Amino acid sequence: DCPAAVDGPVALVGYCMGAQLALYTAGTHPDRVAAVAGFHGARLATDLPDSPHLLADRITAEVYFGQAENDSAKELERLEKALSEAGVRHRCEVYPGTQHGYTQADTSAYDEEGDRRHRAAMLDLLSRTFRQQSR
Repeated sequence: DCPAAVDGPVALVGYCMGAQLALYTAGTHPDRVAAVAGFHGARLATDLPDSPHLLADRITAEVYFGQAENDSAKELERLEKALSEAGVRHRCEVYPGTQHGYTQADTSAYDEEGDRRHRAAMLDLLSRTFRQQSR
């Protein structure tokens, strides 16, 4: 037992493939996930039969995705359509001028403004989600 841990839904934050895993988890365990944030996500809405966007109708969490300008626009459109059709509270944005991996300070893709923007969006989602849950 960890005294800092509490019962109740969690928030998931993923980067690149981690965003895909967060989306899978939200669709697989909707009762356990309150919020999902993904940044420069990969393979979120593919043509494959196990694509995570196909679980949208099971997601109860609020979802936020901040994609890089050079991430797949087609996948983001497909993801946004699936989330909208399923009635999932969500926002999907493209961060202009960024490259895939823009949050990673130790890479050439790092973008200071994109990193700042992603942190603000993530903290806003977490604050809003858990403020609502404490009511």
